[in-house]
Amino acid sequence: MALGHLMASRYSQSLVVHLDEVASSHEDGDLSSQRRKSETASSSHGNATASTTTSLAYLPQNKVLGAFEGCAPTGPSDNGLVSKWRPKDRRKTGCVALVLCLNIGVDPPDVIKISPCAIMECWIDPFSMAPQKALETIGKTLSIQYTRWQPKQAHYKYQLDPTVEEVKKLCNTCRRAAKSERVLFHYNGHGVPKPTANGEIWLFNRSYTQYIPLPIRDLDSWLKTPSIYVFDCSAAGMIINAFNELNDWGGASGSSRDCILLAACKAHETLPQSADFPADVFTSCLTTPIKMALTWFCKRSLLRESLDYSLIDKIPGRQNDRKTLLGELNWIFTAVTDTIAWNVLPHDLFQKLFRQDLLVASLFRNFLLAERIMRAANCSPISYPMLPPTHLHHMWDAWDMAAEICLSQLPALIEDPNAEFLPSPFFTEQLTAFEVWLDHGSEHKKPPEQLPIVLQVLLSQGHRFRALFLLGRFLDMGPWAVDLALSVGIFPCVLKLLRTTTPELRPILVFIWTKILALDKSCQVDLVKDGGHTYFIRFLDSIEAYPEQRAMAAFVLAVIVDGHRRGQEACIEAGLIHVCLKHLQGSTPSDAQADPLFLQWLCLCMGKLWEDFTKAQIKGLRADAPAIYAPLLSEPQPEVRACAVFALGTLLDIGGDSCRDGAGVGGDEECDDDEKIKAEISIVRSLFSVVSDGSPLVRAEVAVALSRFAFGHNKHLKSIAAAYWKPQSNSLINSLPSLAHINSSSSGYGSSNQYMRHANIVSSQIGSLLRVSNDNPSVVRDGRVSTSSPLANSGIMHGSPVSDDSSQHSDSGILNDCVSNGVVNHSRSKPLDNAMYSQCVLAMCTLAKDPSPHIASLGRRVLSIIGIEQVVAKPLKSSSGVQHGEPTTASPTLLAGLARSSSWFEMNGGHLPLTIRTPPVSPPRPSYLAGMRRVYSLEFRPHVLNSPETGLADPLLGAGGSSGASEHSLLPQSTIYNWSCGYFSKPLFTASDSDEILARREERNEFAF
Repeated sequence: MALGHLMASRYSQSLVVHLDEVASSHEDGDLSSQRRKSETASSSHGNATASTTTSLAYLPQNKVLGAFEGCAPTGPSDNGLVSKWRPKDRRKTGCVALVLCLNIGVDPPDVIKISPCAIMECWIDPFSMAPQKALETIGKTLSIQYTRWQPKQAHYKYQLDPTVEEVKKLCNTCRRAAKSERVLFHYNGHGVPKPTANGEIWLFNRSYTQYIPLPIRDLDSWLKTPSIYVFDCSAAGMIINAFNELNDWGGASGSSRDCILLAACKAHETLPQSADFPADVFTSCLTTPIKMALTWFCKRSLLRESLDYSLIDKIPGRQNDRKTLLGELNWIFTAVTDTIAWNVLPHDLFQKLFRQDLLVASLFRNFLLAERIMRAANCSPISYPMLPPTHLHHMWDAWDMAAEICLSQLPALIEDPNAEFLPSPFFTEQLTAFEVWLDHGSEHKKPPEQLPIVLQVLLSQGHRFRALFLLGRFLDMGPWAVDLALSVGIFPCVLKLLRTTTPELRPILVFIWTKILALDKSCQVDLVKDGGHTYFIRFLDSIEAYPEQRAMAAFVLAVIVDGHRRGQEACIEAGLIHVCLKHLQGSTPSDAQADPLFLQWLCLCMGKLWEDFTKAQIKGLRADAPAIYAPLLSEPQPEVRACAVFALGTLLDIGGDSCRDGAGVGGDEECDDDEKIKAEISIVRSLFSVVSDGSPLVRAEVAVALSRFAFGHNKHLKSIAAAYWKPQSNSLINSLPSLAHINSSSSGYGSSNQYMRHANIVSSQIGSLLRVSNDNPSVVRDGRVSTSSPLANSGIMHGSPVSDDSSQHSDSGILNDCVSNGVVNHSRSKPLDNAMYSQCVLAMCTLAKDPSPHIASLGRRVLSIIGIEQVVAKPLKSSSGVQHGEPTTASPTLLAGLARSSSWFEMNGGHLPLTIRTPPVSPPRPSYLAGMRRVYSLEFRPHVLNSPETGLADPLLGAGGSSGASEHSLLPQSTIYNWSCGYFSKPLFTASDSDEILARREERNEFAF
């Protein structure tokens, strides 16, 4: 079932429930608080190319295998595009300085007032009480109005009709209190002359007999940065100009200053004096926007004759309670102003002004209202940074309609406090507009302007499910859509929603987080810090969810633990290993839970959990993870087999031989645990069964896994390889079959598989096993080897890289002629027997001869870890007329894709060089015995291991002074995880999904009608 069908069915089933659901005020309050504290994500449209729409159904094998060779896997990233939505520098306003120069009762000499004239300051008539008392009341009221926008987080200090010395002391005090945080300086100059052209504002002397100028340069030196200035006075634009000249903000020096300015009017303008406005109309817009907007609207609408303006002060409710009339008006106003700013401003500027600082964001939302109202009075507020005009934006019409609907209920609500308040249809209509855009929009069209409204709707439980469903459809359109959603500030809301327990929200929340993490891996830190990983573990363990949805939860958890140690530890504590292994162990082909995508991501999640994390590896081994993963190597889907190999490979410890040799010298006892050794044997044997898997996806992961094993056991494997390359006597050669039998029987493990027995036969005996018919159903099924056949157990299959003629002369001679070599023997028993190491070398050589250039390269890198620097291509079998000494030419296909080993005689005859770097051994003795094909080293020299003249094949095997971390980084890296992550970054909704959604919408409309 495709994801669209799942989501659409859940949407239709629970729509009625959500429409009738009573919202929880406690939950809404938490979300609102979270958003106000975390309004910090914005910016920049993504330019990523839209992906082709695909179904959630599992990808066909032929597409997978064809795409793997040429793919450039890219998983979730935390660089480039994805970093732009996060704010570069979060700020908080730590102190607010209010300076009021009103001089009530005395008009400035340069101001000629009209009659009647605006007199209200902070909605208080200064002439209704004694001047000094009025001044103090206005100052306290202004402080309270600012507190509404940032309560309990800033210090508020004010000076009334101050002198220059008092303002200096106030500024220095605020800067010390704020430290590195922002300081807000609010200046009301309604009782003093206009600012001068030199950038001076006016204050008083101590006796109030003179106006004293204060240069902006001095004010700036006292407040420093970061800071924000609000100038409510006539000709306030003079101050903006003076700041521009002072700091040269047009040049490079100004870019480092964090100063924001808001001015009531331009340099040549005077504040409105109409009695329809308060005297401080600019301050009223900034600090009491709802009251100012409704007062201005009522005087311009049809309600001006029927509505008593005094009722505006009696609007019931609280601004932070969206279930009340006042709260809904404030909610709609925030959505409207956010939408205008996001659609008009450049996204970098939107991030700086609307997502970095809570108080700054509130002031700039309200500044948009001030521009709309004051422009109607021929006064143009200005700011730095400069904003484009917004007073004519069509979203203001939506605000006017919502305000009219709410105000029309006001008289009835005041008369009858028990009257029911009818919510505005604003958000429902905006979600419908967003849904229409989803039906017809694309990356190449204008982005949906309702995206900020969707963010606001997530704060309300009544609209939340529909908003999440539509948001999921939008995120599915591609990485560009995810980046847009993150830039508008969706992240803190969906993070907070992980604390909800509503069952209907779980599938869509998992889908949304899948899309977010497919773009930006850095979100793993936020999820772990907020405890969000437990949400996905519970969902993964739920049997009600569909396998596709649980696969997404496994993907989210895989990203959480990917390279994040705190995430790995948190998931272990939450029991992720038990949950994943339980579902892997219980999955059968007839089980509905055994979905290939689900199995694939369970394997990847576990592999990432215990990758390079010893604690998780030990827990996985104790939970018998190797035995649980072994059956997955027989799954028909190559992706599942490859991911199972990845999980098994990451279980192998790459701590190095120093860990294994620590027995007797106080080493870590975990490294010498017999159970761990047996588990490693089980893992390696499982890997042997898929060395010649028909899928290059699987063989590549086998090569990576064997490289980890070779790194952890490199001393023993290098000794085995060195002993093999050393020529032996006839008696040793003749005894190889019996030695192979001895090793197989004396290994001490009764469960040794067929691969061990067959792999220990010399090359002439292997050749007879290579002839397999294509029409043998017991051997080849589903394009791969049956694990029950002898060929699967021996690691050799028809059509595999070792099934051609040259494989009859392969490196199987490696296997056991090293058993009696003194170089291998150590003073203590090794954790694994020699036959196991011999099989590993054979498997590595098999991979180094793979027809895929990529896998052959990986195989050669694995061989380099054990000291074999190069395995070159063997010439093709020549015709009867070609002499052994004559060079032969391999086919272009083989030379391009194979790296075959060859005999010493053919090497010299064909002039094909081979370099083997090994630990010091005795000088070689040539042996040209027929029937034994060896690769002879041309550079055996009795130098010490770390001699600079004898560089080993790989730098990680060289000087012992290199750090462990740098050595590990040289190992071949798996690509299956990043390659699999690309699946979730593509659209998962299909065209049929969209048709079904439209059909369900028509059914709902008919039902409603």
